[in-house]
Amino acid sequence: MRDYRHTLEMSGRDYECDLQGIVNNAVYQNYLEHARHELLRTVSLDFVNLHEAGIDPVLIKAEIEYKTSLRSRDRFIVGTDVVLEDRVRAIFKQDIYLLPDLHPVALATMTTLCLKNGRPVRLPEAFLRLFG
Repeated sequence: MRDYRHTLEMSGRDYECDLQGIVNNAVYQNYLEHARHELLRTVSLDFVNLHEAGIDPVLIKAEIEYKTSLRSRDRFIVGTDVVLEDRVRAIFKQDIYLLPDLHPVALATMTTLCLKNGRPVRLPEAFLRLFG
């Protein structure tokens, strides 16, 4: 596992599994989103506060390469980095690793855009502090 700007330990839950007994592939997006939100909190950004200020960060592209499956109660780490693509878009590089051996589970690239009244706007200054 490489170094990340932020890491978050989580675990799979029974209700996230499909008939095969593995975590449903759509659930991985929830894990990744939660980890992105936790990273943003490290620079005092909160989605509720942003929305109340009229700014809505939205996911515009999701790429996930699944390497292996998680099962209920598996413990894992989500590592998150963020790259500034331009003044309105940020790309989150996120990887999920199974604990304790840190075997790769999923590799993701998630692109976000900030909107105000449906139009792209510059990323908030607090967000830009992630790059300074």
